[in-house]
Amino acid sequence: MEFYTFINIGGTIAFAASGALAGIRKKLDVFGLAVMAFVTSVGGGTIRDILIGHLPVKWILDSSIVLLIAGVTLITVLFKNRIEKLDKTLTFFDSLGLGFFTLRGIQEGIAIQLDIPSCLILGTITACFGGVIRDILLNEIPTLFRKEIYATACILGGIIFFLLQKLNVSAQIVDIITILTIFGIRLIAVKMNISLPKVD
Repeated sequence: MEFYTFINIGGTIAFAASGALAGIRKKLDVFGLAVMAFVTSVGGGTIRDILIGHLPVKWILDSSIVLLIAGVTLITVLFKNRIEKLDKTLTFFDSLGLGFFTLRGIQEGIAIQLDIPSCLILGTITACFGGVIRDILLNEIPTLFRKEIYATACILGGIIFFLLQKLNVSAQIVDIITILTIFGIRLIAVKMNISLPKVD
């Protein structure tokens, strides 16, 4: 349960920072930054909870999530002048959030006994759709729909999760490897400019 909480907190912090940084890049005011941090953090989880019938959604029942997002937004604003390469920092936090929240979505699917493909879809929605909402609000084509490796990293990480489970690896080790796999795939893809083929 402690590690489960850590996953939730870690993903919320990573995506809140990602949303706030995206807002800073677009020169939004403080309220705009808070909105970007909020929708990036809870957007995917909200859609997930609606799909599986977990209502009211978790952030409505737990105000500490909102306070955590506000705190991360404030810290991001205070230290923004120390961030030399905004795009790289945004990619770092976005990739980290992908890892945490893919795992979170998969766990929610397992908890209600969904099959593996459905768990992978739920994990991908949880991880990606907060970023989709963020990008739409910032008038950008969502990263999910561009050529970059994004949702693919979530799916590959989810497959690794279920393969490791079959090998009877301890649950926490499986969780850590899953997060690091998604995080690593995303960062390597960006660094080496690896992408899916596009249709011309």
